[in-house]
Amino acid sequence: MGRNSRVLILIAGILMIPAMLFAQFNNNTSSPYSRYGLGDLQSYSFGRTAAMGGATLGSRYALQVNNANPASYTATDSLNFLFEFGLKGDFSRYSSEISEMKTSDINFNYFSMSFRINKWMATSIGLTPYSNVGYQIEVNEDIENTGAARTIYYGTGTISDAYLGLAIQPLKNVSLGMNLNYRFGKISRNSELTFEYADLYLLQRYSQLRVTDFGLEFGAQVILPMKDNKQLVLAGVFESKPTYTAFESDIVQKNIYYGGVGDQDTLAIKEEQKGKIVFPTTLGFGLSYSKKNVYELNFDYYHQGWADATIMGEKSEFLSDLNKFAVGAEWIPDKFSIRSAWKRVAYRAGFKYEQTYHSINGHQINDFGISFGLGLPIYRSNSTINISAEFGKRGTTDYNLVRENYAKVNLSANLHDLWFMSRKID
Repeated sequence: MGRNSRVLILIAGILMIPAMLFAQFNNNTSSPYSRYGLGDLQSYSFGRTAAMGGATLGSRYALQVNNANPASYTATDSLNFLFEFGLKGDFSRYSSEISEMKTSDINFNYFSMSFRINKWMATSIGLTPYSNVGYQIEVNEDIENTGAARTIYYGTGTISDAYLGLAIQPLKNVSLGMNLNYRFGKISRNSELTFEYADLYLLQRYSQLRVTDFGLEFGAQVILPMKDNKQLVLAGVFESKPTYTAFESDIVQKNIYYGGVGDQDTLAIKEEQKGKIVFPTTLGFGLSYSKKNVYELNFDYYHQGWADATIMGEKSEFLSDLNKFAVGAEWIPDKFSIRSAWKRVAYRAGFKYEQTYHSINGHQINDFGISFGLGLPIYRSNSTINISAEFGKRGTTDYNLVRENYAKVNLSANLHDLWFMSRKID
């Protein structure tokens, strides 16, 4: 790739930044489970490994940005500059014992870039979603001495991470990394109560939680070289109860309409107050076994202790510890084939099992999914278009809960160029 490709990457970067910022403040979920905690937590993997069950902590692929483990940045070749962005579509069917609904959400997902600083140091920068809130739930009930009442619960918002990562290789086969995250965004959770025999009476509540602060996460990878271009990578990530500054506000209003005139009364108000969100301790372990330019096998175990997390000084009865297991694989028939483009394609598949951090009515919500995808090389370059699909099920219709059957589609572009090569003219 030459000068034209560099211009293309720069233009893509300039266009992606405002588009991503717009996406961070728009709904990216319609799940009723996003009503609890901080909403739907987003996967820590993207791009290439989204098709591999999300197993990515041990991966050291030179042509991907793997911010799930910052130690991976040193896998980037010293001459390479990587720019990656992705889009995501979620298509879900929610079922309960009495009703069913379908939803779809499509939006930009992330962008990131990575390059070497010197022979033993590399960096990455990007913007990724941390959690999303987007739901609307209607509850009808009979209240004694009042009659039928309808309550609508609805919420929106996104919490995002803007990160700056750094990785070093203090020893030949050891890489250590760190991400400095700026976590920001706001979540709104609202409700409206109306009565069947008082159509002109409306009780409203508006609550908002805003997050803004910095945090650190750490990663390590140990590379064990083997014969025939094979290697085994042992990996780990760690984050110790990061504490972020948050601001919370709440207001309750009563609205009465008569004769075409409205009368609003504020029943309770809490001005924006400063507090803290203590996020959970995170531990992750990964294994990756690969043969260069042929195959890669990954396994992840990921844990977050959400049962001990506190939001504005309080633990939530709806949160429990998150545990995730993921396995994935990639196979390239002949990366350097001249005659067949399909032999240069990367074929990927994987599965995951996750005990999510949501616990409703004393029952933890589990998530199981299978995924597959392709890495399509762009002609005469190392750039790649990644396409993946994931099909799965979250929750159950038992215990008065909701089951989600979903299909997720991911599309990402990994743009590659040689930016740091010195050219000599004889």
